[in-house]
Parts: sequence; C-alpha cells; structure tokens
Amino acid sequence: MGIVELLSLAASVSLLSGWRLYLTVFATGVAMRTGWIALPDHLEFLTALANPWVIGIAALGAIAEFLADKVAFVDSVWDAVHSVVRPLGGALLAMAVVDTGDPAWQIVAFLAGGGAAFAGHAAKATTRAAVNVSPEPFSNVAVSTGEDIAAGGLLLLMFANPVAAAIIALLLLGLTIWALVALRRWLRRVLGRKQGATIRPPPV
Repeated sequence: MGIVELLSLAASVSLLSGWRLYLTVFATGVAMRTGWIALPDHLEFLTALANPWVIGIAALGAIAEFLADKVAFVDSVWDAVHSVVRPLGGALLAMAVVDTGDPAWQIVAFLAGGGAAFAGHAAKATTRAAVNVSPEPFSNVAVSTGEDIAAGGLLLLMFANPVAAAIIALLLLGLTIWALVALRRWLRRVLGRKQGATIRPPPV
C-alpha cells in the first residue's frame, strides 16, 4: 500500500469517525477478524480492533448511536457528548494507519485526522441541529438514514479502494456543508417572514 493509499485510508477513517465512530471501529474490527482485509506489517497496531471485547463494545455503541440519531434533539445531545470522543477517535485511527516508525508522520496524521474527524462531526451536528427545527419528525429520520447508508457504503469502499473512498468522503463533507448553508438561509427567510407577520399592524 503506497503513501497515497495510506493517506487516503487515514482521511476516510477520520471523516467516517466524525459521522459514525462506533460503526467505523466495529466494521473495521469485524473485517479484520474475518480476514476480509489484510493489513501491511506496519498496521499491525490496528489488530487491536479485532479483539472481541473491542468489537462488542463498538457494536453496542453503534446500536446506541443508531437509535439516538433517529430521535430529534436526542441526537443533538448525543453529538454534544461526542464532540471530543469522535475527533480523538479519528485522530488515533489516522495515527495508527501511518508508519509507526516515523514520529513526524504520526504527529501530522494525528493532527490532520483529528481535524478531519472534527470537521465531519461539526458538519453533522450542526446539520442535525438545523433539521431539528423542522416541525415534522420525518426529516430527522430521513437524514439519519441517509447518513447510515453513506457511512456503510464508504466503509465497504474504504479498504477496497481507499483513494475513491477518500474522494467520496470529501465530496459528501462538502455537500453537507453546502446543504447546511442553504438550510440556514432558508430558515432565516422563513423566520423573517413569521416575524414580519407577527409585527404587522392590524387593518384599520
């Protein structure tokens, strides 16, 4: 696995950790335990993810996150609690991907991985907080389900083609930020209209 693939794998792992940290750890551990992915020698550190205890705890976390993410405002509380956990997890996973014999690369990967995971987390948390303003409950479930499908698909692609997975993850992050900006503008227009209607003087 060349440097481009390694960096792409680190980027994919970091971004996915910002969205679905427990699912990322669980899927990676299961894939390694079943022999679906073969790690290079310097990635032996990641074999800890294949430990049954790690897989079990990650599975419980993924189930809890799946359920919490479908309930309006509960998802925002969950995201707030994980504001530190997801970036730290993404940073550690990215650091584990690079060559353990090069401390400089590990520092770069830790900082970049943490930043990428935080960017993914921040975009997700802010988008979900904006969606929660909607009076109907279905938009929250739809957005959460879309995130589940995207995360699952990228996890399958991540080890098969890390470069493609990283590109798609970056595109999804950009699309999320764009959608967030568009949603914010729409909410401002709607709230502005409501405020204008409430302060409008009664007809004489």
